[in-house]
Amino acid sequence: MQPLAERLRPKTLGEYIGQKHLVSNDGALFNAIKSNLLPSLILWGPPGVGKTSLALIIAKTLKREFFQLSAINSGVKDIRDVIERSEKSSTLFSQNKPVLFIDEIHRFSKSQQDSLLAAVEKGSITLIGATTENPSFEVIPALLSRCQVYVLKNLERSDLEQLLNYAITQDNLLKQKQIKLLETEALIAISGGDARKLLNALELVVNSQNDNDVEITNLITEKVIQQNVALYDKNGENHYDIISAFIKSIRGSDPNAALYYLARMLKGGEDPLFIARRLLILSAEDIGNANPNALLLANSCFNSVNVIGMPEARIILSQCVTYLACSAKSNASYTAIDKALEVVENTGNASVPLHLRNAPSKLMKELNYGKGYKYAHSFESNFTDLEFFPEELSGTLLYEPGNNPRENEQRLFLKNLWKNKYGY
Repeated sequence: MQPLAERLRPKTLGEYIGQKHLVSNDGALFNAIKSNLLPSLILWGPPGVGKTSLALIIAKTLKREFFQLSAINSGVKDIRDVIERSEKSSTLFSQNKPVLFIDEIHRFSKSQQDSLLAAVEKGSITLIGATTENPSFEVIPALLSRCQVYVLKNLERSDLEQLLNYAITQDNLLKQKQIKLLETEALIAISGGDARKLLNALELVVNSQNDNDVEITNLITEKVIQQNVALYDKNGENHYDIISAFIKSIRGSDPNAALYYLARMLKGGEDPLFIARRLLILSAEDIGNANPNALLLANSCFNSVNVIGMPEARIILSQCVTYLACSAKSNASYTAIDKALEVVENTGNASVPLHLRNAPSKLMKELNYGKGYKYAHSFESNFTDLEFFPEELSGTLLYEPGNNPRENEQRLFLKNLWKNKYGY
């Protein structure tokens, strides 16, 4: 017998619950579906929010041939076979190009993703990729540039309640019982915004009661789920809440709490490389120049975890987590680049000073390109107080070192060089 979540998989947009920002009448995807002008796209969102269902509905609504691969068990040969079949089944100028749906596309290697490029570029297939990871990091730039990214959100409470009521009134098996949803808070909390987990939990609670008259309360739900906790160990954690608490514990210099959340993620089956990747980001964002060795250690941790794998990788992760949590903290580099991007947004066309421009040709030299440039190493202390900003931005302070021993040294160094130009 199929699980409840599979039995209730929506077949039309009318049955689809959630993601109104994409599929409502003014949603980002609605017009593309209505006009049958569907680009290749990446659906990015947490588990159980409707990525696969949406891909199936799109293909069915547009009467497109549908091919599905899973990145877990498919290789380059499988991709090429599907592309070959797709090209044989479609005409050159038809809008109804076959849809190739790839679940967990972030698990594809670079070579596997490369094998999709030509078909996506020619338009012989319409690619729909689904991923729970940020495609900016997990999808190769060449493929990402050829796809439109749509972000799916965790289902809201109203969506989850609608789904529960839909299940007990529309599923043929559940309709055979008289089900009363007296309390739904526990079911919704267990789901973490994941429709699949919500429906699996509902079915488990209903099947735990032999009577045809079934009452669902928070107490009953918690009791049944606790008895079946093994079913929820791997995916029962709220992925985003746990990683958020983990990062904030390290940022807050609490290695004990950080280790607790690390253990919860590892126990729940989280990908160790995902954790190591987040540590890399944190080492630059939250520690930065307060301890430059943090980034080196985090990078070493990532490479080591990649080589070693679990269960030994837990030891490497533990060392890195405790080191980062006990390190001095600074977000000066992080805030500096954001300030710089904001300045560029407003003054991106400012002219580079002539003395800083390269002069590879005679004409450029005649136009004074490079004239007046002073080579820093030819001067005392390897420094000369040239103007490096465009004229209108002179004196703009972007990087302000934090208040910690290492960055205080930087502050003093810059102050001695630039006197009071930047306010150090």
